[in-house]
Amino acid sequence: MKELSLHILDIVENSFKAKANLVKIIWKENIAENKIELIVEDDGTGMSEELLERATNPFFTTRTTRKVGLGLSLLKATAERCGGCFCISSELGKGTKLEVWFERNNIDLPPLGDFVNTIVSLAGNQYNCDVLLKRSINENFYELDTRDIKRVLECEDLSEVDILMWIKEYLKEKEDKLLDC
Repeated sequence: MKELSLHILDIVENSFKAKANLVKIIWKENIAENKIELIVEDDGTGMSEELLERATNPFFTTRTTRKVGLGLSLLKATAERCGGCFCISSELGKGTKLEVWFERNNIDLPPLGDFVNTIVSLAGNQYNCDVLLKRSINENFYELDTRDIKRVLECEDLSEVDILMWIKEYLKEKEDKLLDC
């Protein structure tokens, strides 16, 4: 994958398919430490130890529509190529946690890509799964929690165009402020 936001999309889609009710996405950048950290954690069905051991094998997938599962293996390879590391843990019935970090100024680090639209599409997912985003650069940060939006709007579905446009504008504004710091 050519953009890190596509990795996030792929990972969170896996969480949706694992029947998660909540997916936490944490994206932290620390300039002084030259580090980017990505954590994706869900409360889905989780994986057995056997499945967890095979999860990063590109020639393994639980999907029946194809014979390869490149998402996690490509993310792991990207992390390792960029001076970082990749760790995945899971427990049946409790969920899965993925922790990845990269050297921020590594020449092989793909661009973040269209982070805003990635989060918007995840927020309006068809699985009615909540998404909690925590995004930071150094000490500057913002959050987006779809549970709060649903509470304020008194709805369970955020897929309406007006709602998604509001989420997009909110994220754009927060990203612009974050990147200006």
